[in-house]
Amino acid sequence: MRWSRKRRPPVLSVVVPVYNVEPWLEACLDSILGQKVRDIEVILVDDGSTDGSLAIAERRAARDDRVVVHRHRANAGLSAARNTGVTLATAPYLTFVDSDDTLPRDAWSGALATLGETGSDFAVGKAVRVATDRRFVTPLMERNHTVARLGVHIDDAPLLLADVFAWNKVFRRSFWDAADLSFPPGLLYEDQPAMTRAFLAARSFDVLTDEVYEWAVRDAADSISQRRGELRNVVDRRETKLTSLRAVQEHGSPVVLSVFLREILPIDMWEHFRAAAAATDEYREVLRDMQQQIWNDDTVPFAHTTVPAPQRVMGALVDQGRWDDLAALIAHIDGLEGGVPRAVVEGREEVVLPFRDDPAMPADAYAVQAVAG
Repeated sequence: MRWSRKRRPPVLSVVVPVYNVEPWLEACLDSILGQKVRDIEVILVDDGSTDGSLAIAERRAARDDRVVVHRHRANAGLSAARNTGVTLATAPYLTFVDSDDTLPRDAWSGALATLGETGSDFAVGKAVRVATDRRFVTPLMERNHTVARLGVHIDDAPLLLADVFAWNKVFRRSFWDAADLSFPPGLLYEDQPAMTRAFLAARSFDVLTDEVYEWAVRDAADSISQRRGELRNVVDRRETKLTSLRAVQEHGSPVVLSVFLREILPIDMWEHFRAAAAATDEYREVLRDMQQQIWNDDTVPFAHTTVPAPQRVMGALVDQGRWDDLAALIAHIDGLEGGVPRAVVEGREEVVLPFRDDPAMPADAYAVQAVAG
C-alpha cells in the first residue's frame, strides 16, 4: 500500500474477508472507516465473490488510501481469506472483521490503550448481537465481560476459552507470529481452534467491558446455523472440538481442562442433538463418535456438564444411539407449555422428562443443578 504524505503508517491492520456480501458490505466498511482510530490499514480479501462485492471493495479502495483489495480467483473459504490478509498486514496490531457485520463508533481505542499500558498479547472486548428488532448480549459473553481484567492468564480466567471469536480481539502482531497462529483451511467453525491456541499461548491478555463488535443475526438459508443437519457441519464440528480439546489437554491445567469439558465444549451440542433427530445415519454416527470421544469416564461424563438438564438427557440418548427415543424426547419437550416441569426426587430437584426410570439412563442427567464429577 502507498501512503499519502499526510498520513502516518498504520497502527492497526484490519483484515476483512469478503464473499458475496453485497447487501451488507457498504455498512461494514462505513463502520470501519468511520472509527475514531484513524491510523489503520483495511485489507479486503475478496474470496471469489460472484455478486457485486468486489466492485464495492474496489470503489472504496479508490476513494480511501487506507483500503487495499486482494482478490482470490476462486473461493477458498473464510480461513484462507483471513490467512491471506494476515500475510499482507503491516501494522503492529491486528484485528478481524466479518464483512456482513458492523462496529460501534469506537471499537479499538480501549484495546489499543490497554495493550500499550499492560504489554499483554491481545485484548478481548464484548460482542453485541444485532437483530432486526433488538440488540442483546449472550449470557456467557456478559458473564465474561462484566468486570475489566487486565494482564490475566488463562489459568486465572478459563471461561474465556468460550470466547471463540476472532473479531472481538486486537492482537499484538508479534504475538500472532510468535505463536504461529492461523485459521485451519477448509473447516467450518474455524475460529475455535485458532482462538483456543491464542488464549493458551498468551503470557497475558486484557479483558474489556467495552462493546467492540456488532454481530449481525442472519436468517439466511445458507448460514451455518441453518445447515446444522448437514454431514459436513457435524464432521467439521467434531474436528474443531477435538483439535481444541487436545490443545487444552496439552496445556496441562486440570482446572482449565475441567472448565473446558464441563462448561465450554458442550454449549452448542444441543443444536446437533436436535438436528440428529431427523438426520442421516452417517450424521448420527459422527455425532455419537464426537460425544463419546470428548465426554466419557476418563474425562467428564456428559451427564456432569453444566448445560441445562434437558440437553444432558438428549446427550445420554445420543451416547446410547437411541435415535427414535431422542426424536420422541424432543417432540415431548416442544409440546410442553410453560417449560419443562420439575420435581424433587430423593432430595434433589430434577426435570420431569421421559426415560427417567430407565436403568440405562444416568440419573444425574435429570438433575436441575449439574453434578460435579
